[in-house]
Amino acid sequence: MRNVVLMLAAAGALLAQLPAPNEMGVSMGHLHLLVPEPELHKKIWREVLGAKVVSYGTLETLVLPDVVLAFRKGAPSGGTDDSSVNHLGFLTRDLEETKARLVAAGCQINKEMPATRQAFIMFPDKVKVEFSEDKTIPHPIMHHHIHFQSHQEDAMREWYAHHFGAKPRMRGRFKAADLPGVNLSWNPSETPMAPTRGRAVDHIGFEIKGIEAFCARLEAAGVKFDRPVTSLPALGLKVAFFTDPWGTYVELTEGLRK
Repeated sequence: MRNVVLMLAAAGALLAQLPAPNEMGVSMGHLHLLVPEPELHKKIWREVLGAKVVSYGTLETLVLPDVVLAFRKGAPSGGTDDSSVNHLGFLTRDLEETKARLVAAGCQINKEMPATRQAFIMFPDKVKVEFSEDKTIPHPIMHHHIHFQSHQEDAMREWYAHHFGAKPRMRGRFKAADLPGVNLSWNPSETPMAPTRGRAVDHIGFEIKGIEAFCARLEAAGVKFDRPVTSLPALGLKVAFFTDPWGTYVELTEGLRK
């Protein structure tokens, strides 16, 4: 019985790793990958980066501090490069160890920046992930940022600030905005980027407190939903999908944070 209690307590702690929402009810939720071999990706995130398995009904996900990772089997039309989500960003306490373990698992080093203790790693299916070293973080690996690329970075940042309550700031040389559990950052582009839907990082997700009212506000502001709020009792979730004006496919959820 004691072991069962400990297991349940551990699962609860993992589910609680999504941060509390901001004043508009928004926090980081999940990242959803569309890849030919989900188990290959899961193995890397689980065995190399320490993600833990958490299930919502029949949906198996992986959890790291501040983010849930979900995977669906399919043939992506491309990787993260050239799409509106250029790369994903995580913090690590030990960059050298993380790089070595990822390379041993079959990932490739895309770019290294020793002066700033950062490296870009190309995961299978051209999923680009940035790791930045921060020895002060409370966990070995933590979610940090989603890095967009847009020909309208100012307008895109203002859109997420207005509709999601993201707090604009500069992150080094990058225009950025903060939400609980994630920094949104932007690279400028001369031309529009490809939409994310159907690519290896198919969509990004935000956890919403009060999803019906939140989606009603977005609809009133002109947002067209690809899928309106839908209750999924078997998963214990409510979900909705839309595509932002720059081609980023976005899922809103309520229920990832138990």
